[in-house]
Amino acid sequence: MPRTERPVRKIRLWDPLLRGFHWLLAVSVIAAWCLGRFGPDKMTLHFWCGYVVTGLLIFRLIWGFVGPAPARFSSFLRGPGAVADYARGMFLREPSHWPGHNPLGALSVIAMLAALAAQVSSGLISDPDDYINVGPLASYVSAATRSKAVGWHETGANVILVLVLLHLAVILFYRFWKREDLVGPMLTGEKAIRDRDGH
Repeated sequence: MPRTERPVRKIRLWDPLLRGFHWLLAVSVIAAWCLGRFGPDKMTLHFWCGYVVTGLLIFRLIWGFVGPAPARFSSFLRGPGAVADYARGMFLREPSHWPGHNPLGALSVIAMLAALAAQVSSGLISDPDDYINVGPLASYVSAATRSKAVGWHETGANVILVLVLLHLAVILFYRFWKREDLVGPMLTGEKAIRDRDGH
């Protein structure tokens, strides 16, 4: 049966904890990025935002294995074939009604989580030699690593900026080209999906 002939129905997809994680992570990352880029010179608030992000990443890792089915990594991580198949129809001007993260979206989730994990890790061991903004775990690594971590952290901030802008661009693409709202489901938990084989 062609995909367009399969019925669309609304389901409760995203659980409250996952939705809370998403929005708290967004606020914390934006706040940390702005504080890191624009000051103040003493990065106490920036550090606290980083600690919040660290806690959220730990939660997401755990929730990816024990949370509701749509939140589990096993439910949305797909092989190259599924990614290529989805990509072929991505630019069709119609909603995908995908039940959860689509195969390309799943890759963006993993990329963002990995980039943030690398970013908080470099921040925890950074030592900019200003005697103020030293990462709490800097004393556990070599002086060379502490110094290099400062550069890694600056590069990571740029990578995260690109990923966030790409995320926003995709949301707008889906909203205005594919006529599919991705923000609403992350607020209400409900999404219109199309029945597929295996779902």
